[in-house]
Amino acid sequence: MAIISSKPNQNPNLEGDRLNDQTAQNSIPVTEQAASKKSTSRSPKKAPKKEVTSPEMQQALDLLQAEATPEEKLEDQLAKDAPAQVSVDINIRPKNLADYIGQKDLKELLNIAIAAAKSRSSALDHLLLYGPPGLGKTSLALIIAQEMGVQCKITSAPALERPRDVAGLLVSLQQGDILFIDEIHRLPSVTEEILYPAMEDYRLDITIGKGQGARIRSVQLNKFTLIGATTRIGSLSSPLRDRFGFVQHFRFYEQDELTQIVSRSAKILETPIHDDGAIAIAARSRGTPRIANRLLKRVRDYAEVKAKGEQITGAIAESALELFNVDPKGLDWIDRKLLTVLIENFNGGPAGLDTLAAATGEDAHTIEEVYEPYLLQIGYINRTPRGRVATAAAWKHLGYSVQTAIAGLL
Repeated sequence: MAIISSKPNQNPNLEGDRLNDQTAQNSIPVTEQAASKKSTSRSPKKAPKKEVTSPEMQQALDLLQAEATPEEKLEDQLAKDAPAQVSVDINIRPKNLADYIGQKDLKELLNIAIAAAKSRSSALDHLLLYGPPGLGKTSLALIIAQEMGVQCKITSAPALERPRDVAGLLVSLQQGDILFIDEIHRLPSVTEEILYPAMEDYRLDITIGKGQGARIRSVQLNKFTLIGATTRIGSLSSPLRDRFGFVQHFRFYEQDELTQIVSRSAKILETPIHDDGAIAIAARSRGTPRIANRLLKRVRDYAEVKAKGEQITGAIAESALELFNVDPKGLDWIDRKLLTVLIENFNGGPAGLDTLAAATGEDAHTIEEVYEPYLLQIGYINRTPRGRVATAAAWKHLGYSVQTAIAGLL
C-alpha cells in the first residue's frame, strides 16, 4: 500500500545548501570558533555602558532642561493675548536709577557698585533686598538689569519646588545676567542647597544614580547675579544670607516722595492731576508706592465718571477716597473698626488678640499680620504683656476726648 504524505515535496537543491552550510561550519578551525564564542560572550558586556550613559545621563540632562509648566505656558499665552492697557500699566515702573524715586542711600550704593562692575566687565555681586511689601524691590531689580545692559529673569521661591526648576534657570543664564527670586525665604531646602555652589563658584552639582553607584557631575555656569527679595529676612537660613555681597533694607517712603511718585504715574497714565490731588493721595498711601498707585487708579476712575474727566484736584481726590473708605491717615474701615471696638468695648484696652478677633469677627492671624503693623507704625496701638492698648492718638483720631483716653489708660 502506498503511503501518501500530506507535506509538500521539498526542494532537493535547498537540502543540498543546508548540508553544505553544516559542512562549512564543521570545517571552521577550533580556534576561530573559540574566538567567535569569546566575541559573542564579550558583546553583552558593552550593554551596561550604554545603560549607564543613557538613562542616568538622560535623567541628569532632564534636570537641566527648563521645561515650561502648564502655568507658565498659560502665562505666556495670556501675555500674548493681553490688551494694550496692560503694557501701559507695566510702564509705570521706572526704567533707570535716575527715574527711581526714594531710597537715596540705596541708590547711591548701587550707582557705585554698577559703575565698578562695568569698569571690570564683570557681573554684579549678589544682592539681597528686604523690607515690607510694595516698596519697589522688583522694580529695582529690573532697573539694575537695565543699567548693566543684561537680561533679568524673574521668578518666585514657591515656583521652584523641584531641583530641575532652578537648575534649568541657572543653565540658561548668560554672562552677567540677573536672576531675581521673590519671597526667597520660602525656598525649599533642596533648592536652596543647589544655590550654594552656584552663588560662590558658579557651579551646578548634579547627582547621578543612587546608592553606592551615585556620582556627582559638575556643570560650569556663566557668572550671574542673584537678587533675592524677602519680607522676612529672619526666616532666611544663615548660609544663604551670608552668601549675598549686599544686604540692603527698604524703608517706608516720605510723603513728598510719594507725591512725586503719584505725579509721575499720573503723567504716564495720561491723567491730569493737580498738586493738591497728588498730596491727598500720597497722604493716604501708608508710605508705600504700590498703595499710592492703586489709589491713583481708583481716583482716576472716580474722576472720569463723577467729575466728567476733569483734573484731579484735592477735593475730588478726597471725595473719591472717602467713597472707598480711606481716611486721611490711610486707615480703612477694618482698621477703624478694630480701634473702635478696642476703645468702646474695652475702654481702650488692654485686650488680648483672640478677644479682639472674636469681637471684630476677624481672624487673629489676619489682625496680627495685616492690620496691626501699620497701626503700630503710626502709634495708634501698643502691644503690652496684658494685650493691645489704644493710644491717645487713636482716641483723638476717632473723635474721642483725650481726657477719656488718659482715664482709660490709667
